Amino acid sequence: MLCVGLNPKRKPDMLNPNAPLQRLMDAPMRPGTIQWIGLRPKRHAPVLSCTHAMLDPVQGLIGDHYSNKTTGARHVTLIEAEQLAAMASYLGLDAVAPQDVRRNIVVSGLNLLALKHKRFRLGTAVLEMTGECHPCSRMEATFGSGGYNAMRGRGGITARVLQGGEINLRDSLIVEQNHAPT
Repeated sequence: MLCVGLNPKRKPDMLNPNAPLQRLMDAPMRPGTIQWIGLRPKRHAPVLSCTHAMLDPVQGLIGDHYSNKTTGARHVTLIEAEQLAAMASYLGLDAVAPQDVRRNIVVSGLNLLALKHKRFRLGTAVLEMTGECHPCSRMEATFGSGGYNAMRGRGGITARVLQGGEINLRDSLIVEQNHAPT
């Protein structure tokens, strides 16, 4: 049985390109801004803050412990600055530091989940969202009881690097409008 509004040639969770909801989801988005960049040199090692980084379509984020993985589905992790503020509120804290949630890039001014099935430019690199980035049990160790639940649904996204380039603090995250979803 075919659901109304779905196109059998597109990914199962994508609407017919002419459906009103799909047109809304494809509407232009306001750019986001990189607020923080972090590298995790080793698993469980402290996250290092930096002002710029290089992205590679094979290795991902150069210098991050995921950079030698070959699947590419988790080259980079991104989270919204606005979600860090929400987590702090849920935990009764003044702030949540970006390195505490162990994501690579913090952006502001953009709903990252709206990047589903989209390519986007980050600095001079081009990326594609590959999924949601769910919290791990380390959030309990970092924030105490309730840390995991404070981050549920707010963990950001994972992305694959399609075209390498450099990213810097204050660079924009801009959705590329004219491409076919992969």
